[in-house]
Amino acid sequence: MEKIKGFLLIVNPISGGMNKKHLINEIEEELDDEKHPLEIYYTQGVNDKENIQNLIEDINPGRVLVAGGDGTIKIAAEAVGDRDIPLGIIPAGSANGLAVNLGLPKNIREQIHTALGEHFMETDILDINGESCLHMSDLGINAELIQNYEHSPIRGKVGYMLQSIPTLIKSKYPFEFKIETQEGVIKREGILLAFANASKYGTGSMVNPEGKMNDGIFEVLVFKHFDFFQILNTLRDDAKLDSDFIEIIPTKWAKVSCETPVAFQIDGEYMGESKNIDVKILPKKIKIAVPEK
Repeated sequence: MEKIKGFLLIVNPISGGMNKKHLINEIEEELDDEKHPLEIYYTQGVNDKENIQNLIEDINPGRVLVAGGDGTIKIAAEAVGDRDIPLGIIPAGSANGLAVNLGLPKNIREQIHTALGEHFMETDILDINGESCLHMSDLGINAELIQNYEHSPIRGKVGYMLQSIPTLIKSKYPFEFKIETQEGVIKREGILLAFANASKYGTGSMVNPEGKMNDGIFEVLVFKHFDFFQILNTLRDDAKLDSDFIEIIPTKWAKVSCETPVAFQIDGEYMGESKNIDVKILPKKIKIAVPEK
């Protein structure tokens, strides 16, 4: 491992419903503090991006490590900004969608080795109404599920599962979407409209088979109706999705409007309801440590 001057470790203490003490101990054991000083920041839910930015200015780390879910990684990426500082990810959220798409290991020690390694991917980022999205954002029923999950006392994938049926019962779908891209303007009705900078949701569902995180484009996905068998089909890596179930629109920018406000999420973080969404791709915006192929 190349000797770099220091590390900033960002820890979300409540993500994924797991205790991070063992993980932190593993990282500290892996690093020699005299050669690679380690600063640890615990997210607080208030002013985290600004606090991390100030820490980066103060200690000028050679790498930022993140132990948390997609929302924590999003904050870290925004705090790094245009600086040439790689991110090392130790997945510790409820779904870990970004880690799934990057092919990060499931074993903690292997995750740490990857995060400290010297193999990187320069990934695109989506700018969505001025917010960064590294992985997946959507309007509709999935964002409603995330909103309900945030108020659930049970964390992790079990918490998501327990909220699924109440969300379906209470959802306001179908929704009306007006979609503008460089190809023109179309109107669609559906249960969910997603902006995909990757191929899979954190559950492993393959919803965007052609999606890549470093190709300079993203995909607008329109899920037209609720189809239990098609949803099961997305759990296969070689999923062939029916065009009657999902429409995929590759683009570099998009503007979406809705007649009434619709639940909206970015990288697993509920953002409230919205009627107007502007999206553009920012190519090769951030460098992330990935497994050696």
